Parts: sequence; structure tokens; C-alpha cells
Amino acid sequence: MTGPSPRPVAGLLLAAGAGRRFGGPKALAQLDGEPLVLRALRTLAAAGCDPVRVVVGASADQVRALLPDPAQAVTAEDWATGMGASLRAGLASLRRTEDTEHTEHTDQPVAALVHLVDLPWVGPDIIARVTAHASAETVARAAYDGVPGHPVLLGRRWWGEVAGAARGDRGARDWLATRADLALIECGDLGSGRDVDRPGDLAGPA
Repeated sequence: MTGPSPRPVAGLLLAAGAGRRFGGPKALAQLDGEPLVLRALRTLAAAGCDPVRVVVGASADQVRALLPDPAQAVTAEDWATGMGASLRAGLASLRRTEDTEHTEHTDQPVAALVHLVDLPWVGPDIIARVTAHASAETVARAAYDGVPGHPVLLGRRWWGEVAGAARGDRGARDWLATRADLALIECGDLGSGRDVDRPGDLAGPA
């Protein structure tokens, strides 16, 4: 397993969706008796991400109540417009945290690791491999057998630009498509990047 980056990397967990095709918010769905939001939160912490913010929207009060620290929750008021709203809210929260502290401190996150709540088979080893590439300039994402996936690593320099480009359900996809410097970090040997789309998917990756 690749060790966590020695430079602080914030974890940004997007967990605001209503899960219309799934039948309810995926953050509340359980796998092996554990809500997906807590599984993802535990994974980010195990990989060394700090701080970690959880963007909530649909069933926000229920999701927030599950968190060990409710202060980790960031509400995306316009979550229903798509993932872009969650990404904007999460990055804005990290930037506000940064503005209230001295940015020259070495404990400031150098990058944000954007993770999705419906990826239960993305383990801490995958996240640590991606965050090992962290810098303020980084634009990187996990790949599985060469296919781009999640999580996505965004250097601090780009947070404002990414937030400005995030729209609808596409999140950072359009912005990433313009980046010639996007690094794909192969993680297919560590696990599956497959998401949970319907309840039957919780049986496990094919």
C-alpha cells in the first residue's frame, strides 16, 4: 500500500444526491451494516485526508446525524441542480477555512481529494496512491484499466477555477477535459472503481 502524502490533503466527500434511480439517498444505504457515507468517511480518514468535509443535500439532517462530527457537514443548498452544486459548496467551504487561517502554515491542505459516496470499493490504498501525487498544481484522477474514474485530486491553485466551471451533473468533468496536464493514476490493481447505481449493485463489483 502506498503511504499517505506527507503534505496535507483535504478530503471532499460528495454525498448530497437524492438517488432517484437507487430509490433513496445513497449516503444512507448500507453495505455490511454500515451506511455508505460512514464507509467513505472512514476510507478517507484511513488514507490520511485531513480535514474531511461531507457535502449533504437530500436528507441532509439524517446524513448529518450519522457523522461522528456534524461540523464536517457542508450543505449544498442547490444540491438538486446536480453534482456541480455539491462541488462548488465543498470547495467554497475549504476556501473559507483557508481564509480564516494563516495560509503560510504548513498544515494548510495543498490539494483536495474529491470522492463520491457511491464508490464503496474504492479503498484507502487507492486514495493514498492518488494523494501521493498531491501538490498545489496537481490535476489528477484515478484510472481503472486505463479508464478515468474517481477519486479526483485538485491542487489548491485550481479550486476557484474548478468551482467556477462546475455546472449541473457534470461536476468538474468539462474542466478536466481541457487539462493537458491531467495525470491518470492507474489503480485497477488495487480495486474496482465501479459505482453503486441500483440496490442490487451492493452485492459487489462484477
